[in-house]
Parts: sequence; C-alpha cells; structure tokens
Amino acid sequence: MEATMFTGCGTALVTPFRPDGSLDEKTLRTLVRRQIDHGINFLVPCGTTGESPTLTHEEHMRVVEITLDEAKEKVPVLAGAGGYNTAEVIALARELAAMGADGILSVAPYYNKPTQEGLFQHYRAIAAGVEIPIIVYNVPGRTGVNIEPATIARLSEVEYIAGVKEASGNISQMGAILNLVPEGFIVLSGDDALTLPLIALGGRGIVSVASNEIPAEMTRLARLCNKGNFAEARELHRKYLPLMDVNFIESSPIPVKAAMGLMGLLEPVWRLPMVAPKPESLAKIKSVLESCGLLNGTDAEKGRAHVA
Repeated sequence: MEATMFTGCGTALVTPFRPDGSLDEKTLRTLVRRQIDHGINFLVPCGTTGESPTLTHEEHMRVVEITLDEAKEKVPVLAGAGGYNTAEVIALARELAAMGADGILSVAPYYNKPTQEGLFQHYRAIAAGVEIPIIVYNVPGRTGVNIEPATIARLSEVEYIAGVKEASGNISQMGAILNLVPEGFIVLSGDDALTLPLIALGGRGIVSVASNEIPAEMTRLARLCNKGNFAEARELHRKYLPLMDVNFIESSPIPVKAAMGLMGLLEPVWRLPMVAPKPESLAKIKSVLESCGLLNGTDAEKGRAHVA
C-alpha cells in the first residue's frame, strides 16, 4: 500500500456551481488545472469543503471523475467518502476505487455519535471493503464526536488505513497521536494555521482550504516544513495567517468561495443550507485578499453571490 503520495499539501477542493445551482464542470476543470500548474501535491474532491452533503450521488461521482481526468499521471487524488451509514460509505468507497481514485478520505460519522469502539468498527469495515489507502478524517467541531488518539492508534494497525486528517484543533491531541502511531502512518493537519506546528511534531502535511486560493504558497509552506526549514516557513505562515483565519470567519466553504469569487476564479454560488457571507464578512474577506496581494482591479467586481 503506497500512501506517501498523500504528503505535503493537498487541496480540499471547492465545488463550483453555476448561478442556477448546477455543477459547473468547465470551471471545475479550470480549477483543477490551476492546482496542478501551481505544484499541488495531491487533490481532495468531494470533502466537506466541496459541499459533498448537497451533491447528488451522480454529481459526487462526476466531480471525482473530472478531477481524476485532469490529474491523470500528474497528482494523486484522495476522494471523499464519508458519512453516518457505514454500508453506504463502503459502497461509495468501492465505486470511487473502481473509478481510479488513489485513496479515500472518510470523515467520521456525524449526528449519530458512535462510541470509540463504534468508530473503530466503522473504519475497519470500510478498510475491509476497499484495497486503496484510507485517510481517517477527525473533525469533532462538525461531527460531534472526537476520534481519540488511542482509537487512531488501533486503526493504524488495520490494513489500508494509512493516516488521519486531524482537524480537532487540539495540538496536544495531535502530539499524542504522533507518539502512538507507527512511523509510516501519515498525520495531516486539517487546519491551515496548524500546518507548521503539526509538521514540527512529526506530521506530514496539510489538507488545505487556503490552497484553493494560494496553491503554490501552501505547497511551499508544507515543503519548507517537511524539509525542516522553519525560519522560511514561519515567514510564509505569518504572511498568510490572516487568509487562513478569514476563511473561517463564517462556516466553511462560505468564505473561501466568496474569496475565489472576488479573485475571479469562480461564480460564488452555494447550495442551501450554505448561504452567502454577511456584508461585513465579505468586506473583511476582501480586505485580507487585498493585503495579501491577491486582488487586482477587475477581480473585485466578480464577487456577486448566488444561493441555489
């Protein structure tokens, strides 16, 4: 099982929609090509940043299919397949594996709040159903359940479970995980702002929201950290920390899509229950983009918001 392909910086891709709410395939292809051209290490379509809960099954498969088509023999694709129904997750993961996905990112079950034993059995069942690497995704702020370090340690011994995307925001927990798992088990940050400290502790990279906006810079940040060049990494981190923070001024992916709209990268369209940011949030997003040198005179006129 080759899972080291999922190190460095991987972009949690947004899913672009047209003003009528339909999938914008042309823009998706353009965004994927931009990521590859800017040196991204791997791509993550149909995660929660990609608004996967509001994609139909057909749209989910199509987004991954397009990403795979554009990324073929260039960068690996870690496709999202998570949820609270284990049997459905296994079925989706099998479809994605058959389509050619290089790995699966699987968010912890949300709402039904399984026990630690339930979480272990859930992921073990997924791993028994596919033969590609699985990255466990722990984001308790969204799921209502935390995958504890001891459970991650148990999962690290299961074949095909290759790593964890840790988005607990708890650096102490991340350190505890790194103390418990084998050397080859990949620990990725799920928070852009914690990329540097996590890699300093022994993590291997980031599944990034900010790299939708700045793929080259976030890839360089991860690379510098993995090389141990923390002096240059700190400079980059400090420069773009305001962007990393403003991407969560409201629920993600509301801010990042608004920012990409201002940058002229897509039409800022969300599907309910996601809505456009408040005017004061949009003003803050625009201010941060300007301070980071990410806007030009015409791009700022392209930020018209739509909700479908």
